[in-house]
Amino acid sequence: MRTDTHSSYPDGGTGWRDNATRYALLPLRIFLGVTFVYAGLDKLTDSAFLKDSGSGSVGDLMRTVRDSSAIPALVDLSLKNPVGFGYAIAFGELAVGIGTLIGLLARLAALGGALISLSLWLTVSWAADPYYYGNDLVYLMAWIPLILAGAPLLSLDAALRGRRRRRRAGDYGGYGY
Repeated sequence: MRTDTHSSYPDGGTGWRDNATRYALLPLRIFLGVTFVYAGLDKLTDSAFLKDSGSGSVGDLMRTVRDSSAIPALVDLSLKNPVGFGYAIAFGELAVGIGTLIGLLARLAALGGALISLSLWLTVSWAADPYYYGNDLVYLMAWIPLILAGAPLLSLDAALRGRRRRRRAGDYGGYGY
């Protein structure tokens, strides 16, 4: 029988508050993962978006925000090949979303999400006034807890970590050094 000095339960179990704390980032992870998968797929399936010019195209969007962005040189870089930039953003969002949802390389996926959000904030939504109307800044801040914590529960990262731990324990005769 295990006893845990940090728990009021004699069997070492946890109360609902402890479980809520353990699972606190899961809704954020699901929201960001689904949102980024959706955003990537939406861009890839939108015939207007992945064009140099025209209504709804990534090229026109970047030309529109160029003079109001925080870093016009970043927009100029995207304008060298707007279609390539559109594909890079779409596939980046898709990779970040999938990695976040399944919890594979979760910190790296969250860093990718933060970098995408940062680049969009500094270019597309920089001119939002007041600043809190720009959603990219909120996404950037939402990625930070996942960069710090990763995906410790219900993730491939956790499963792989557990597998490595069990394998190491087996290598040392079960003592778990």
